[in-house]
Amino acid sequence: MTSQPGTSRGTSGTSGTSRQGASRRGTSPRTRLDLEPDTVERDLVKLVLTVVELLRQLMERQALRRFDEGGLSEEQEERIGLTLMLLDERMTELRERYGLRPEDLNLDLGPLGPLLPRE
Repeated sequence: MTSQPGTSRGTSGTSGTSRQGASRRGTSPRTRLDLEPDTVERDLVKLVLTVVELLRQLMERQALRRFDEGGLSEEQEERIGLTLMLLDERMTELRERYGLRPEDLNLDLGPLGPLLPRE
């Protein structure tokens, strides 16, 4: 008979713990994540635009370096300049569509500082 109360106690303790764990798992993500479709879409767009903005700025710096070195023909300079201008215009359109400001795309990397240089 001693084994039955121990077994019973172990089972109820385990199921109680399981229920608490399941309860925590079921509610915890809901309290941490905002799963509104509008918010998810906006946050995803924000992340993608941040990456695109980082690449755009890197391409712009590379183009300026190449302009300064004189390694490009006039046609190449014109094409690169036009491409960068069009990309900047498209980025502005997308930011406006999703209600984002340029500073919204700059991730704070904590002790490393902001991802993008402040202009």
